[in-house]
Amino acid sequence: MKSIGLIELSSIATGFLVADAMLKAGDVTLILSRSICSGKYMVLVGGETASVQSAVEAGTQAAHGCLIDQFVIPNVHPEVFASIGRSQPPPVSGALGIIESFNVATLIEAADAAVKAAPVTLIDTRLAMAMGGKAFCTLTGEVSAVQAAVAAGRRLVAERGLLVNAVVISRPHPDVYREII
Repeated sequence: MKSIGLIELSSIATGFLVADAMLKAGDVTLILSRSICSGKYMVLVGGETASVQSAVEAGTQAAHGCLIDQFVIPNVHPEVFASIGRSQPPPVSGALGIIESFNVATLIEAADAAVKAAPVTLIDTRLAMAMGGKAFCTLTGEVSAVQAAVAAGRRLVAERGLLVNAVVISRPHPDVYREII
């Protein structure tokens, strides 16, 4: 898949309606469709850019006032796919970066911006489950790369007014990494 599109909604029932509209509108693959904390719902699809754009447009029209956020990321970085729902985390070493957002859509965009900005590895991307609707991603690499990646992600989330926090820990204690995994 070259592109991903996401719609985040304030209604679970509307989430099912939007998922159906998105899947019928374009040749896309359903990656995630589920309720998330605070009674919200998210639909994440992937495919060719034009199909993903058509799906997100159709889903946005079907949202009927329940739309929280939406995006299409063309040429999404493969690390973003790997980090969502990762069951086996990659080896971690070096600095640790964390970007935290008030919503799912913006955090996924920030994770993509971060891994495109510097040579880092996304450890995990957690999407609003048991976090009051917030989302965060963790990444690792050389200190300067993690700083650049976190700065890129932070900038994107802050521009939208959805930044909770973003930090870089240059030499985290091994137990901190263990808690991520």
